[in-house]
Amino acid sequence: MHIASLRNPAATFLAAVFVSLAALGAVVSFSASSAMAQGFETQARAAYVYDHGSGQILLELNADEPLPPASMSKLMTLLMTFEALRDGRLLLETRVPVSEHAMSFGGSTMFLNTQDRPTIEELIRGVVVVSGNDAAVALGEALSPDGTEAGFAQLMTQRARQLGMMNSTFVNASGWPAEGHRMSTRDLGVLAQRLIEEFPDYYTYFSESEFDYEDRSPANRFNRNPLLGLGIGADGLKTGHTQEAGYGLVGSAIQGDRRVTFVIAGLNTAEQRAAEAERIVTWAFRQFVMRDVVQPGIEIARAPVFLGAEDSVGLAPSEAIEMLLPALLDPEIEASLTFTSPLSAPVAAGDVVGELHVVQGVHGFEARVPVVAMADVARGGPLVRIGAAWSDVIGLVTGGPSEAEDTPAY
Repeated sequence: MHIASLRNPAATFLAAVFVSLAALGAVVSFSASSAMAQGFETQARAAYVYDHGSGQILLELNADEPLPPASMSKLMTLLMTFEALRDGRLLLETRVPVSEHAMSFGGSTMFLNTQDRPTIEELIRGVVVVSGNDAAVALGEALSPDGTEAGFAQLMTQRARQLGMMNSTFVNASGWPAEGHRMSTRDLGVLAQRLIEEFPDYYTYFSESEFDYEDRSPANRFNRNPLLGLGIGADGLKTGHTQEAGYGLVGSAIQGDRRVTFVIAGLNTAEQRAAEAERIVTWAFRQFVMRDVVQPGIEIARAPVFLGAEDSVGLAPSEAIEMLLPALLDPEIEASLTFTSPLSAPVAAGDVVGELHVVQGVHGFEARVPVVAMADVARGGPLVRIGAAWSDVIGLVTGGPSEAEDTPAY
């Protein structure tokens, strides 16, 4: 086995590379010894923080534990409403009836009655801004296959499974306390991501500060999201509170070209929820920065070439890899480069010959990019083939491969 050291000038955060050439492949590994910044501790019972641009999870605490979501589960009702609007099954101006069942709900409401025929848009605003339980039930009944909230709840659970939300089970459309009505903070984060990225036109509803249906509730017209109006880029999404669930929030904020979405659950007071939400947003934007980890076209290893006019060829990533890294501390990065060794001549520049796999952080965010040959290597002439055959003969006679010089360092 030949071992060589390699310095990678392109990857500032990758300290050293060691190349191990085996009969069937090669592995490059490099790591930084310092751990990621992990000084943030949340007071929430469960939490999930996601960076949209990089796809990295910045924080997760009990993220897969099914918990009572309270009104945060209204986001699922909204997602299915937005999907129906996208598909043409509903229109914003469509008017729907209000059942006695929908009208019967207390808590936060639009104060609907059975004489009303609100539009879908009015119900959306009623759910988003004033967290109307009656509005959520009216939307659910409008989309239910049998016209009932229970039928819609079954549909919600089925749709959640299709979206990979395996820790979500719905009993109603509003998040009203009910046995078995559960969501995890990760599922809420996945749900929020879909709302933001798939429905940007409808997402604007989440930043509305107030809504009063027909002037029925001046005192209940304000959006409960404590981050709106703070000047930190917050533009959504949904609060939740019941005695069982505590205080929770699905929030999102955008600063510059970065967007962060977070979920916190199980806090003790509305004030604690507001403070914790702002603290998470501040931490997520100030403690991380996007940086290049790998640049294309920079040689990271050399591969031997069998029967080639040249003994070896340089290998380089074909694409860049960017990662969100701690702003002040060294990152924790591990990577492996895998390719068949030796390569068989002829080799053409740009041929994909392997893969670079980079893993960063305690949560295992990873990226994979193809690795390509950097130059043409023609098939060697007769002398090269004779030399290769003679080397094989020596190997048979001595019982092993000939001891060549160590692979040179680059």
